[in-house]
Amino acid sequence: MEPQEEKKVLLKLRLWIAFFMVALVLSGVTAFPVETELKTLCSVAGLDSATVNDYPAIFGFLYSIKESIVELNQTTPQLSYGYDWLAFAHLVIALMFIGPFRDPVRNKWVIQWGIIACVAVVPLALICGPIREIPLYWRFIDCSFGVFGVIPLIICLRLIKRLESAKHQD
Repeated sequence: MEPQEEKKVLLKLRLWIAFFMVALVLSGVTAFPVETELKTLCSVAGLDSATVNDYPAIFGFLYSIKESIVELNQTTPQLSYGYDWLAFAHLVIALMFIGPFRDPVRNKWVIQWGIIACVAVVPLALICGPIREIPLYWRFIDCSFGVFGVIPLIICLRLIKRLESAKHQD
């Protein structure tokens, strides 16, 4: 591989890794203000106890989650600490991808680990969802995070393999 082409592959790879990291950070930080977000969503959609039955089931589910979070934060706010840890975990996982951003070939294992984690989202959602009484359509939404998350990581893995093969030819 020519040095110019190698630079292009490396740039493309870093853009995909940066995209994945930003997506992790954004999905993480949204867990901190979950009550505010749900209240805002319900307010903007015009959802309240009188109108909730006029909407499709997914809105009713979101409204019930909002009501549960409000009650939880009023009665046992320490349980929402779990959301803080969820957000923190997303931020820490995003930091792991600094390694492959800096040296993708050497840190290919992080990309492979990320692929495994994305694939593991599906059985988690399908096994734990019914136990927690999560509607099937919402479990599919949860599964989509793993399905769509794995796409940029597979692209990254393919680009890393191109870099590896170029280094072996040198």
